[in-house]
Amino acid sequence: MAFATRHFVRAASSSAASAAAKKLIVKHVTVIGGGLMGAGIAQVAAASGHTVVLVDQSDEILKKSTKGIEESLKRVTKKQFADKPEAGAEFIEKTLKNLSTSTDAAAVVHSTDLVIEAIVENQEIKNELFKRLDKFAPEHTIFASNTSSLQITQLANSTTRQDRFGGLHFFNPVPMMKLVEVIKTPMTSQKTFESLMDFSKAVGKSPVSCKDTPGFIVNRLLVPYMMEAVRLFERGDASKEDIDVAMKLGAGYPMGPFELLDYVGLDTSKYIIDGWHSLEPNNPLFAPSPLLNKLVQEKKLGKKTGEGFYKYK
Repeated sequence: MAFATRHFVRAASSSAASAAAKKLIVKHVTVIGGGLMGAGIAQVAAASGHTVVLVDQSDEILKKSTKGIEESLKRVTKKQFADKPEAGAEFIEKTLKNLSTSTDAAAVVHSTDLVIEAIVENQEIKNELFKRLDKFAPEHTIFASNTSSLQITQLANSTTRQDRFGGLHFFNPVPMMKLVEVIKTPMTSQKTFESLMDFSKAVGKSPVSCKDTPGFIVNRLLVPYMMEAVRLFERGDASKEDIDVAMKLGAGYPMGPFELLDYVGLDTSKYIIDGWHSLEPNNPLFAPSPLLNKLVQEKKLGKKTGEGFYKYK
């Protein structure tokens, strides 16, 4: 009898441990931030059958976000359902039915499986958001940041759920770009990591894994490449036009580094390189650029302001 009891207790404990180790299947997603990235993430999550709440500070912003999602869905259906307009219309209707909006993040996270933050690239603001939402979200809820340049570990430390915190770095435009970088900090549990990988696949993306290193994979290679192009131009070794042509025709890149800098935004690039420089001041790859600093100071930020390294009509 004692053996049977011990056997039962061991079986029950084993069963409980097995249940605790199971991956979370994400069904309900809360996206914080209705900008291009947040709206794009909300769109692909809703289109793949997830229940999604998109959160921002005002109804006006959210109306603009929803309109942008509808227009994006129409473009998607023109390609995917070119010969089946009725199926396309049904897809749009179904996707929008999965999507709702709110201006109260704390009120909507109480029933969510995954919170994805896609707000302004500011450490203090992000920390404050996660610290506040940590009090309202259920214990099982995973937190993730879409940051492209900040340390996930520092963001996770603003919460009590470091083991349920990771990075989900999507790329712009989200509906078109297939890549997601899934970032695992030293505290991220294997269960959380696997859940984030599975979610990325569920929304139709190809996830890659990376440790919490500055810039992760893509930006860690891309930003120093763009900065080296600026230094090449600063030294007078080649014109920016010839550098762009060389990289497009010689390396097969769709855009040259100066075209890409203008597209990304010179202020964004400066913010990233300044942050990395403060972390590793002796790393020559992260050295600031006087020319880039000058253009940002003059508010010549690229395509969004009509002028950066190039002028735009």
